[in-house]
Amino acid sequence: MSPAGRHQRRRNNVDQWAGTMLMDLQRNSRNGPDIVSQSLASNRLGVSSVVFFGVAGAAPLTVIIGAISTIYAVVGNTAVPLVYLVVAGILSIFTVGFVAMSRHIVNSGAFYAYISHGLGRELGVAAAFVALAAYSLMQIGLFGLFGVVASGILEAVGLTASWLACALVAWALIAVLGMLWVDLSGKVLGILLIAEIAVVLIYDLVMAGNPAEGSVSFASLAPQQLLTPEVVAMMVLAIGGFTGFEATVVLSEEAKDPKRTIARATHLCVILAGILCALSAWAMSVAAGPTQIVAAARTEQTDLVFTLVAPHVPDTLITIGYLLFMTSIFAALLAFHAAVSRYQFALGRERVLPSRWGTAHPRTGAPVVGSITQSILALGVLLTYGLLGIDPLVHLFAWLTVVGGLGVLILMWSASAAVIAFFVQHSRGENVWRGRVAPIIAFFLLSIILLATVIGFGDLLQVGSDSVFHWVFTVGYLICALIGFCWALIVKRTRPDVYAGIGRGADGRNVVDYAELARPHSHAHAQTNAQHTHEHRDHLPSIK
Repeated sequence: MSPAGRHQRRRNNVDQWAGTMLMDLQRNSRNGPDIVSQSLASNRLGVSSVVFFGVAGAAPLTVIIGAISTIYAVVGNTAVPLVYLVVAGILSIFTVGFVAMSRHIVNSGAFYAYISHGLGRELGVAAAFVALAAYSLMQIGLFGLFGVVASGILEAVGLTASWLACALVAWALIAVLGMLWVDLSGKVLGILLIAEIAVVLIYDLVMAGNPAEGSVSFASLAPQQLLTPEVVAMMVLAIGGFTGFEATVVLSEEAKDPKRTIARATHLCVILAGILCALSAWAMSVAAGPTQIVAAARTEQTDLVFTLVAPHVPDTLITIGYLLFMTSIFAALLAFHAAVSRYQFALGRERVLPSRWGTAHPRTGAPVVGSITQSILALGVLLTYGLLGIDPLVHLFAWLTVVGGLGVLILMWSASAAVIAFFVQHSRGENVWRGRVAPIIAFFLLSIILLATVIGFGDLLQVGSDSVFHWVFTVGYLICALIGFCWALIVKRTRPDVYAGIGRGADGRNVVDYAELARPHSHAHAQTNAQHTHEHRDHLPSIK
């Protein structure tokens, strides 16, 4: 027998052993007490609420004011509207397989659960450790931007407050909301997001209605611009503006009809973010003039949008725009806090982290320990930055969110591979496009973007060519993944019951199709497995 055959047979036996162990655990616990604190609040979020979380994480107004003007200024290319549409298309292709998997695996661990099922438990735990670092960095970094923006707004009305004081106020609000009902957070995000999108559309209409060259120009939408060498660099910068949409899957256990709600919400998040960013980037080029937009962006920087609309709207609308810029950041803070606390909950419930992390508040259903942990970690970072006098805009916001975005990109790339592997092993009724073609295309395209990001990471951080920061954060993620991988191996040897439940969610479901498993290599072992399979067949949970 070939080594490959023996390896596959051993893997099948491990999967069958894990599934049988899960069924034993379920049967033994079926007569036990119902532990409410180990379940998140179910049936709370509809499509609109999940969309609010996803789009809030992407923070469209923050992207439009900050990222788009930065891309115009730094890259010096006018193809920004097209690039956002292309990136939205790539992420839409990724989303096809991503949400197809969400119909079969309902788990607040999202990437962790998907990679566990597709690529194996060890790589799943490795992904979980990367996810914890990435989402935590994204969330904490945003406090720096919030503090600076809020301090500037207060200064404009004659009040003086440091960026740290403003950031701590936001921190306290996030800490409280993170402990309350998830649908309450969804309502808060909904109100903020609707107001944010309304102002964005008003600004776009004003800019498009007042063209610098006397007539509306579509030069920035010319397809031939995509053939320029700067496009890949622009895509690397643009993809960060979508980070957060994938967190919709983290809310799957709390959604109404999650197998439909999450799929629809995730697709809507990508489409909405892509259209808003592309439309705003185009309107900015119209208002400044296609030949002058780069120079204007370099001069005005993050004030570009306000400078372009100020001559044509009342001052009140500019003030509202600045306020909504601040609330846009707050909404993103709340969305990422929800994501990272639910990752911790999923790992605690499956005892990859200590079991107390897998407890939820009995009344609100919020992941209590995960939420408190993230709040304490954020507080420690904020106080450290404040006491040491480190620049909150560059070294807190820009650096931490860029580093966090790299981690999310790594997770999306890995998830694409996991989707391919999952549907190769178990078709689960998905068609060829959703189960094979779209995930393969997404994996190929994301591989290009990830490689370009890693190669040019120092440029994203704007550090010198000899700086260790060109590679240290990438190595940091590799170390996180290695620690997670090794921890899974330790769990496998020391706590096989915990290993069996990795990535299996609230009900410990195992998606292995027993009919597809290879026969055991031993006749005696075959009889034993057949006996166990017959014994537990009636207890296998359905995922369809």
